[in-house]
Amino acid sequence: MLPPETSAGAPRRWGAALLDALLPPRCLACPASVDKPGRLCPRCWTGIDFITPPNCALCGFPFDVDEGPDALCGACTATPPDFDHARAAVRYAGVGREVVLGLKHGDQTHAALSLAQLMMRVGGTLLADCDAVVPVPLHRFRLFTRRYNQSALIGAALARLAGVGFVPDLLKRTRPTPSQAGHTRRQRFENVRGAFAVRAKRRTLADGRHLVLVDDVMTTGATVQACAKALKRAGAARVDVLSFARVVPEAGKFYSGDVAWDGAAREAEEDR
Repeated sequence: MLPPETSAGAPRRWGAALLDALLPPRCLACPASVDKPGRLCPRCWTGIDFITPPNCALCGFPFDVDEGPDALCGACTATPPDFDHARAAVRYAGVGREVVLGLKHGDQTHAALSLAQLMMRVGGTLLADCDAVVPVPLHRFRLFTRRYNQSALIGAALARLAGVGFVPDLLKRTRPTPSQAGHTRRQRFENVRGAFAVRAKRRTLADGRHLVLVDDVMTTGATVQACAKALKRAGAARVDVLSFARVVPEAGKFYSGDVAWDGAAREAEEDR
């Protein structure tokens, strides 16, 4: 006789097998079939653009040339960020873009675990000694229309993988913010200034803690900086940022001062 737990689990396995036969799992980025939900097909896996060293020691912006482990990008040199470190797993382009859009606008909530697993590759050291994972919040009106916060889904999966705490309601949006799409870097920072705060009833969970802030996409960093500033004001000792994707301008394009972002950045910031 099978052990009780195996017997109880058999109907679920049979049901899952039947469902997979009727509705085969699809790749997160294309219509190709895969063996399990939440995976990429071989073609898309080879097409994903991972962010690897060398990069900025603070914000993780990728460099074309290795300038040493302590090298900083121009933005961090000019204005040090409010967070301590930031890392992203992939560039917001090609397959990485399709995966984000599927989760954000295509109801592919099952993708959150796969994204979290990829983020562990670059964020494992940040998560190793942190106290809790905190997602970037959506405004309640946006949450109502979308029905879920994609950053919270990713954050919950990351916390489980890393074995650390998860505080989904530590931060709140104090006001709805206009879309960041089409704005310059300076305008984006002004747009989110003071738009986040730590909930008074949860403030003790920030005081003296090392927190990892999670978002799906990082562009200029305006949103995560505003969140990090709110956490630091509430007493957080350290705030690191971990995102799945990051918008990286093409060679020859700039993203500081009054120069507007390109189409990828505008798209990534829509409907936040």
